[in-house]
Amino acid sequence: MQLALYEPGLGYYANTAPKFGAMPASGSDFITAPELSPLFGQTLAVQVREALDATGSDDVWEFGAGSGALAAQMMKSLGERVHRYHIVDVSGTLRARQQAALAAWGEQVQWHDTLPEAISGVVIGNEVLDAMPVQLLARLNGVWHERGVALHGNGFAWADRPSPLQPPFPIEGEHDVVTEIHPQARAFISTLAACLRAGTGGAAFFLDYGFPEAEYYHPQRIGGTLVCHRAHQVDDNPLIDVGIKDITAHVDFTGIAMTAQDAGLSVLGYTSQGRFLLNCGMAELMQTVSLPERATAMKLVAEHEMGELFKVIGFSTSDSWVARGFAEGDRTHRL
Repeated sequence: MQLALYEPGLGYYANTAPKFGAMPASGSDFITAPELSPLFGQTLAVQVREALDATGSDDVWEFGAGSGALAAQMMKSLGERVHRYHIVDVSGTLRARQQAALAAWGEQVQWHDTLPEAISGVVIGNEVLDAMPVQLLARLNGVWHERGVALHGNGFAWADRPSPLQPPFPIEGEHDVVTEIHPQARAFISTLAACLRAGTGGAAFFLDYGFPEAEYYHPQRIGGTLVCHRAHQVDDNPLIDVGIKDITAHVDFTGIAMTAQDAGLSVLGYTSQGRFLLNCGMAELMQTVSLPERATAMKLVAEHEMGELFKVIGFSTSDSWVARGFAEGDRTHRL
């Protein structure tokens, strides 16, 4: 998955093909919330501004900035409240697109290839954790295996080998099941926590699709969550068209929360994207735009669209403040 997504010149996020767009005719494969409606970034900026004030910081760090749409929406909303807007993105081709989209802010926006030793400020990541490589596990005839990839003729095939690895949450029953574990995402959160704790204060908010462990490793979820996106269609075979389609897996939010806590961060809250955006004033912002724009923005909060599938989790170096986005509908107790 690492090679398929990030290998320089070959990986999906390393090539020049378009990724983000509303329709397949544009050559795009999927659409994310910032491309769907500018109200997404405007609403998220409300929470970020509060977090900047609460942590006494004035820098924003975005991981995996995509087309740069979210960064532009944030900068328009936050303006001079942000001293520097930092972007960390491993894709050189996307960086060029981001730089074009954010040229108006000049040196106020800066790019980084790696994490610094210390971060002071507010971190945001929209659909970042789902793009981090996972390990596949398969329980076959009651025995756990790690599922790898092998060469088969001119293509690829699955190859299983017995492994001591198991999901962090027991899957009831003895039936065959395929699932994922997320060591890279958890390592990222642990490293990020160390960077935030080394700084003068900060917070982090991640928006993504996923579940708490009890739902992620439910015995009826026998095929896991790994899927591919190409031309706005979904398939479950990452072994074909390698490098020209996205590969993604849902986020284990319990694992992310526990890793952050173990690394010294406080959990500010966990809730659905719809509830988070409404808490931050999305409904009021919708009153200021046209009816077609409201209809599009509704996809961000409606339960049958992105509002329930996507979740938001927040962390901070201090637990002395209550984040607005989790004021109502907090689900931390379900992690």
